Amino acid sequence: MTGDKRRGRSRRLKAAAAVVGCILVLAAAGAGWAYWHLNQNIRSVDIDSALGDDRPARAPVTVPTTAPSASPSASASPLPTGVLNILVLGSDSRSGSENSALGGGDSTGARSDTAMVVHLDADRTKATVVSIPRDTLVTRPSCPTPSGGTTPTTYRAMFNSAYAVGGPVCAVKTVEQLTGVRMDHYIEIDFAGFAGLVDALGGVTVTTTQDIDDDSSHLHLDAGTHRLDGTQALAFARTRHGIGDGSDLGRIKLQQQLVEALLKEAGTTDLLTDPAGLYKMADAVTGSLTTDTGLDSLGELRGLAQSLGAVPATGLTTVTMPVVAAPSDPNRVVAQEPAASRLWESLR
Repeated sequence: MTGDKRRGRSRRLKAAAAVVGCILVLAAAGAGWAYWHLNQNIRSVDIDSALGDDRPARAPVTVPTTAPSASPSASASPLPTGVLNILVLGSDSRSGSENSALGGGDSTGARSDTAMVVHLDADRTKATVVSIPRDTLVTRPSCPTPSGGTTPTTYRAMFNSAYAVGGPVCAVKTVEQLTGVRMDHYIEIDFAGFAGLVDALGGVTVTTTQDIDDDSSHLHLDAGTHRLDGTQALAFARTRHGIGDGSDLGRIKLQQQLVEALLKEAGTTDLLTDPAGLYKMADAVTGSLTTDTGLDSLGELRGLAQSLGAVPATGLTTVTMPVVAAPSDPNRVVAQEPAASRLWESLR
């Protein structure tokens, strides 16, 4: 990645974090009902209690000598410090008519279509986003279930099956076993919420270098530049057939392009002069989220947004976990060693 592209990505990340921060500040300062409603939108899972102590160690907390700030005029209050690793999933986990219309699963058929580990360095000078292909074959560990039982350990399982059989708890445990990295937080966004977020922004603009004709995702686009609404953007994020070699790696490239477009849109949309639009976005953002119990309030999400906003212009890197074709199945991949282990080691 060139320096200009990296600086551009980081500027858009900072802009998006600032917008999220402003949304939550507005919500916190607004009417009591609005604050209560937005807070109640957020669903949470107590992952720490479910997994107990049999997990990778937390990274040591380090306090920088000078707390980073997003601008010279920023509050003197220190931002959260210490290494943070956050598992971000895009899923069809919530049942209902909206998700069903968008191609989502029901309550018994949930899947995680997108998985990214977001790593923040202790001093907030760098951020790394690592995509994990959902077609990766992994050892899926035994996971606790809400009924008090456990799922069996399964070898050569598809990575995204962890969410399907055990929800957020099993997804986190599987990622931790795969990476050896402690996930400090968990954020999940569902199909309907993602589409609503894009619509709240007024759409996103993407450019394709080839025609997309994918009946599975219901997306049909000629090569060129397009303005996508929420339903189309969701289809863009799910498209894989007819792109590259048809594998999940091609879809990841489209997803990274879409994230770029979303960050750019969030950074340029003047929502601060449109209270109704700002509330609509806040409602879409919070209504689409499931988090761990450490991020299940507006105040905690605002702190994370501020922490993201502290990353400087040259500090953002986006990568995909190194993989190779699986020996047992050419349609699946496995972690490429030792490159994958070196990547995860750099995030501990």
